Amino acid sequence: MLIVCPHMQLGFDTVPVLIGPVSYLLLSKPAKGVEKTFSLLSLLPKIIPIYKEVISELKAAGASWIQFDEPTLVLDLDSQQLQAFTAAYADLESTLSGLNVLIETYFADLTPEAYKTLIGLKGVTAYGLDLVRGTQTTDLVKKDFPKGKYLFAGVVDGRNIWANDLASSLSTLQALEAVVGKDKLVVSTSCSLLHTAVDLVNETKLDDEIKSWLAFAAQKVVEVNALAKALAGQKDEAFFSSNAAAQASRKSSPRVTNAAVQKAADALKGSDHRRATNVSARLDAQQKKLNLPILPTTTIGSFPQTVELRRVRREFQANKISEDDYVKAIKEEIKKVVNLQEELDIDVLVHGEPERNDMVEYFGEQLSGFAFTVNGWVQSYGSRCVKPPIIYGDVSRPKAMTVFWSSTAQSMTKRPMKGMLTGPVTILNWSFVRNDQPRFETCYQIALAIKDEVEDLEKAGINVIQIDEAALREGLPLRKSEHAFYLKWAVHSFRITNCGVKDTTQIHTHMCYSNFNDIIHSIIDMDADVITIENSRSDEKLLSVFREGVKYGAGIGPGVYDIHSPRIPSTEEIADRINKMLAVLETNILWVNPDCGLKTRKYEEVKPALNNMVAAAKQLRTKLASAK
Repeated sequence: MLIVCPHMQLGFDTVPVLIGPVSYLLLSKPAKGVEKTFSLLSLLPKIIPIYKEVISELKAAGASWIQFDEPTLVLDLDSQQLQAFTAAYADLESTLSGLNVLIETYFADLTPEAYKTLIGLKGVTAYGLDLVRGTQTTDLVKKDFPKGKYLFAGVVDGRNIWANDLASSLSTLQALEAVVGKDKLVVSTSCSLLHTAVDLVNETKLDDEIKSWLAFAAQKVVEVNALAKALAGQKDEAFFSSNAAAQASRKSSPRVTNAAVQKAADALKGSDHRRATNVSARLDAQQKKLNLPILPTTTIGSFPQTVELRRVRREFQANKISEDDYVKAIKEEIKKVVNLQEELDIDVLVHGEPERNDMVEYFGEQLSGFAFTVNGWVQSYGSRCVKPPIIYGDVSRPKAMTVFWSSTAQSMTKRPMKGMLTGPVTILNWSFVRNDQPRFETCYQIALAIKDEVEDLEKAGINVIQIDEAALREGLPLRKSEHAFYLKWAVHSFRITNCGVKDTTQIHTHMCYSNFNDIIHSIIDMDADVITIENSRSDEKLLSVFREGVKYGAGIGPGVYDIHSPRIPSTEEIADRINKMLAVLETNILWVNPDCGLKTRKYEEVKPALNNMVAAAKQLRTKLASAK
């Protein structure tokens, strides 16, 4: 292994960053087939020598500082896990000698026990703390901070795009300086800047008022420097004054506040918004109306977004084609998707979402209280990036968002056509959210907007409506003590969206790519008629929850194949998956569907895969009928 420090090449000091050894293990997963009782931390003695080797090479390459990220220190840790941190750094102490060592934590408060463990680690020079999401950690520092150590005070938010309140941060820093010492306090961001967009300078279409409220990664670096200089007695009065004016403008701007929306959201708190009839009675009423076979087939919503389709959308946005030509092209695409599903003999159809860019951005563009960037890309996963909307004000729905396209698609077929919506919790969790009110209040506002859309779809004759909550689990707080409150308002927000529909209107939801087993009771509490949920990619982990005795009475479609792979599953493979589901779920509630939407796939993969899916469902219907 050859390590070259950039400062040797470019002439400035850098800090190499490594995931710390304990977090590396705690965030890992045991390999398939490994006993459940296996302790990941038992591997600590095996990986410490590798860390020693890397540290020695970094030292030899000229590093003077090394940062270890140990984010798991903010989790609920038992004494054995905390002891692992103590043991690991005691073992590394002699190798770290001669280096400045920073241990960085982020995204939440530290418990008093974890803080005590952190400040007692051997060979460590500095501690990085998130003081944006870890507000109580400040109190721990004030009570007890080791003499001669550095505090990297994360006062600039690395996870959101709002401009820092410089006056407030400076006041926090001055209080900490009195505890830590002037030469030992370092001004920092709360975490890495990976989670924010890169540079506000690239945003040419945002208006000046909203722009003045924002800070992307490049601006956050400027804020950190301005705070550090102010702390050292070189305050840039003009910069601070302009920041104070922007903070005041955001508080008082009429664009932020909508009294009617606030009143409607406040009124929600008196009820839990459940549909009047229980789910089994609703499913009976829906079956009379929809007349579906057992093991009904459907897809999750999107169909392939071809190069041609993206070109049409791009040209319409750039005013290169007329609205009439755009609508005509989208209608042709919907007709193609409807015809394909009818040929494949799918039972509940989708319109394929050809008019949509991203499942959150599409709705945000049509809701008030949202702003959009041109180049505000952030990493989603792997090499996939997204442009999260910015929720800056109270949210409402000025007009119907999807009714035209869904009713157009329904007019093309006699089969049920699903209306396709993104749920309030997913819109919230996949946006940059305003930080001037609690997240649940913003979520309730979005829920009311989606409720309007659900009721308009029903009036337009759409009898099956899917409200995706892909990101429900993603918003779960890191600390278990905060889980119940989050799940209560998140599930409540979903129920708000559909509590007003008739029994005969079938409400679906969809969840993908997350471990849902530990929140299954909250999912049941959402009270959807049908849930389609990822199952294949995670190697059928979902089914284990039903094997362990959880009863589920609503419709459920655990995905029968992984859409993130170009591999085409055979009819036999899909039939085998369905049989595994039938072993733990009642026949009359089981749906057959892929894991997720199909927009990232090609038609030459989608057609045979769906053909095999339908064939497997039909094969098992015949088998079940003959068994009766």
